[in-house]
Amino acid sequence: MRLIGHLDNEKDARTFGDFLYVQQIETEFEHEGNQWAVWVRSDDHIATATKLLEEFRAHPKDAKFQAGSPAAKLREQAKADDEAYRKRVVPAKKLLPGLSSHGFGVVTYSLIAVCVSVFLLSNFGRDLERISGLFIQSVEVEGDSFRWFPGWGAIRSGEVWRLVTPILIHFPTSGILIAHILFNMMWLRDLGSLFEARLGSLYFVVFVLVTGALSNVAQYWWTAHPIFGGMSGVNYALIGYCWVRGRFDPSAGVGLDRQSMIWAMVWFGLCFTGWVGPIANTAHTSGLLLGAAWAFVDSKRR
Repeated sequence: MRLIGHLDNEKDARTFGDFLYVQQIETEFEHEGNQWAVWVRSDDHIATATKLLEEFRAHPKDAKFQAGSPAAKLREQAKADDEAYRKRVVPAKKLLPGLSSHGFGVVTYSLIAVCVSVFLLSNFGRDLERISGLFIQSVEVEGDSFRWFPGWGAIRSGEVWRLVTPILIHFPTSGILIAHILFNMMWLRDLGSLFEARLGSLYFVVFVLVTGALSNVAQYWWTAHPIFGGMSGVNYALIGYCWVRGRFDPSAGVGLDRQSMIWAMVWFGLCFTGWVGPIANTAHTSGLLLGAAWAFVDSKRR
């Protein structure tokens, strides 16, 4: 911020400040004795603002400087835009809200409880035999090895729950044993509670079942390997939904702030590098696209 000069009284300072505001030059004024100091925030605007200040001192009554009304309208519009933005986003500092933020989502916290129970039952995701019935295809565990029969035999035989139940499985992560389930449950707690509070528990159940099943099917179809799991597919569906719905239908009260979306996309890209271990990237991608498409349809329908 740079000082470019002084004006003799408050009225001139307000008039000149309004004029610069219309020109999209941000300024601040400081009372110094009998004068008002004019400060310009951006160095890129110093030369222009200095020239305009000289013109204003020479001809303060010039019509082009009498821009009070347009400036007032612009400020009102900026304030309205800011208020609308704040209503439709989840601030980054509230990424992990308390129960009072969105209420106690029965479905959200039930999912968290089940995922944690499965994680503990499977010895932190290391005992596959205990959770073999949750994988998308039958898995036979023999000591430290396992085998399965390719195809969709288990589901065709009537075990249709396998389409969804992989979302309940979480594996140990190198470095931090509970990293996989911890971060998934943090995202689910935040976005699941928001979704459930705004759109209803029943609708959230449908959303979880559909996006969970389709992201699991996409992962298995692409890799032909049944040993995968996690809530990430549903979480990325929630991320895609909140982002798109917040842009096309802010009145729904479901949104995601820019910073959180950037972090989600950074992690999304990092998972493709292999640095964080084996990741169900197809489930991530399909979940994100499904959630975004679902939100687009909802925003147009409502």
